Amino acid sequence: MKRKIIALMTAFLTLAFMFGAKVSADTIKIVSDSTYAPFEFKDSDQVYKGIDVDIIKKAAEISGWDYKMTFPGFDAAVNAVQSGQADALMAGTTVTKERKKVFTFSDTYYDTKIVIVTRKKDKITKYSQLKGKTVGVKNGTAAQNFLEKKKDKYHYKIKSFDTGDSMYNSLESASVDAVMDDKPVAQYAINQGQNLRIEMEGEPIGSFAFAVKKGSQYEYLIKDFNKALKQMKADGTYDEIMNKWISSKSASADTAKSQSTGTGNANAKAKPVKSSYKIVMDSSFAPFEFQNDAGKYVGIDVELIKAIAKQQGFNIKTENPGFDAALNTVQASQADAVMAGMSITDERKKIFDFSDPYYTSNTLLAVRKGSDVVSYKDLKGKKVGAKNGTASYAFLEKNKDKYGYSLKSFDEASTMYDSLNSGSIYALMDDEAVLKYAIKQGRRFETPIPGEKSGEYGFAVKKGNNPELIQMFNNGLAALKKSGQYDKIINKYLSDDKQKDSSASAVDESTIRGLITNNYKQLLSGLGTTLSLALLSFALALIVGILFGMMSVSPYKALRVIAAIFVDVVRGIPLMIVAAFIFWGIPNLIESVTGHQSPINDFVAGTIALTLNGGAYIAEIVRGGIEAVPTGQMEASRSLGISYKTTMQKIILPQAFKMMLPNFINQFVISLKDTTIISAIGLIELFQAGKIIIARNYQSFRMYAILALMYLVIITLLTRLAKRLEKRIN
Repeated sequence: MKRKIIALMTAFLTLAFMFGAKVSADTIKIVSDSTYAPFEFKDSDQVYKGIDVDIIKKAAEISGWDYKMTFPGFDAAVNAVQSGQADALMAGTTVTKERKKVFTFSDTYYDTKIVIVTRKKDKITKYSQLKGKTVGVKNGTAAQNFLEKKKDKYHYKIKSFDTGDSMYNSLESASVDAVMDDKPVAQYAINQGQNLRIEMEGEPIGSFAFAVKKGSQYEYLIKDFNKALKQMKADGTYDEIMNKWISSKSASADTAKSQSTGTGNANAKAKPVKSSYKIVMDSSFAPFEFQNDAGKYVGIDVELIKAIAKQQGFNIKTENPGFDAALNTVQASQADAVMAGMSITDERKKIFDFSDPYYTSNTLLAVRKGSDVVSYKDLKGKKVGAKNGTASYAFLEKNKDKYGYSLKSFDEASTMYDSLNSGSIYALMDDEAVLKYAIKQGRRFETPIPGEKSGEYGFAVKKGNNPELIQMFNNGLAALKKSGQYDKIINKYLSDDKQKDSSASAVDESTIRGLITNNYKQLLSGLGTTLSLALLSFALALIVGILFGMMSVSPYKALRVIAAIFVDVVRGIPLMIVAAFIFWGIPNLIESVTGHQSPINDFVAGTIALTLNGGAYIAEIVRGGIEAVPTGQMEASRSLGISYKTTMQKIILPQAFKMMLPNFINQFVISLKDTTIISAIGLIELFQAGKIIIARNYQSFRMYAILALMYLVIITLLTRLAKRLEKRIN
């Protein structure tokens, strides 16, 4: 019996390891970072671009590779190559002694430096000026190692970040005084118009190279890459790629006057030069642009540009890559214009030509309904929230000493609004349009203080480009205002009256019923994954647990030791780490044993992790249940000449099972809850599905209530079903 169980488990695990494998003998799988501009980053057309992308493309062309390049992020990319889920790594990877033990590297293609970066208004020319300041750095980088080594000498504090965007956002909001990063990354950000400066030469830290797993069958790629790189340097292709992305030359100044300075003529129509214009927008800036429940982008900007294009007779194609990406896309001439709730500023006028303003922006202070705040003085001793890098944050930062409040920064509006709801902050400040839209969607806020003017929003093109597009926008805007259509669009999203949005669902998502009606498909999909994961893993955990539980009470010491080791090891490691190890580590182990790559997908990895975790606890339940049966029964049975096996089957296990059953039920409930942890390796189960919905509609309280109710109902039903089964057995 035991041999059959072991054989079945071995067969299952073998199939599980093979499940999800995507093996291609002809296509080379190259992995890279996801957000490391200018080496690799996603553009508004949802296509990755950058130095590494261009070099690999050219190397593949020269070498005749059939390749596929994916961008899971640096850590995931490194793990993918180590575990055999990818063949090569091209991710701005610095060659180090430690990495040479794991990877075979090509000739280096870029010598990098790390530099101190500050805001434009600050000037750091030597490390001694950092005394008493906070310097930001990304985890696991050469810059972090350098700063750690020098901090006692120069007496600065270090703040670590997991991502570059969070680090630079903190620099922008003055949460840190300076950051240290790779020079090409910082230079690229400056070239794109970021409010940054570099005053120091920097520290050489190494060189970037293409890499494959050491000793793998893909080491021939290194020779191919080296040959291609040599040819690219000889024919000038390499220099063209580098100048394309990190040339320090800024765009030439354009002395021509902007077409946006004039007022549009409602009765005129400019002539389009192109058959279609590409307009890029923000991705989540309600009510200007955001996704409705159907996944379609709507909002003030979306409707205005469509109405203007129709009125003026030109064709457009819109994309929503996000604010920063949208601006970069237009500057790189990969799109014709940007419309993203963008304030017109003197700095931006140096880079863009703006239309006539289409919206005057104010910032407003919001408090919960019933608050006694009537002026900024009433905020003394209170905590006020604002989003990093906004006009609201700048205003609050400037006046906090005057009015005596403390300031808390947030990265996103939904978290900030939830904090106000929960009382974590007493007030918040945000753009008037955004706040009014949030209130319209059901937020119980009020705005007791008149707003602070923060700027005007404009439609923009790259300076000197597409002047006819600016003129058509101005003319169309004037025509919409004259006809009253402009007011209809604005009021549709900002008016206190509940008007029906034809682009969205007829159901109001500010109610529990509306949330369920609009999102039940996503929730059911997540629930299906959760139940499948819980049921399958628990069924397998029963087999594993019973097997090791029986071994733990075996008369053979060797089996007891094996069972004890299994239980101690699995229970001693957090489930999240077990899942990550299986997802990344097991494929590497299988390859080293069999010589074949066997990647595991996230569902299978999650199933195995939950099976092992549940199996360890069930093994203890089984052991405890058997040992709870009086030992005299075993002794009496054996004294009558009955074998150990028969005694266990006929006498001990029937009694033990009745004592185990309630604990089995509890373990299943725990396994069901533990499925939320598996989302750490990318699986979208019920909880993760709910978080995705919240990111769209800000209805966090109601959405979490729905999730809690769903878990409660499912767990209650399954528990009662199990208890009825328990009563029948008893």
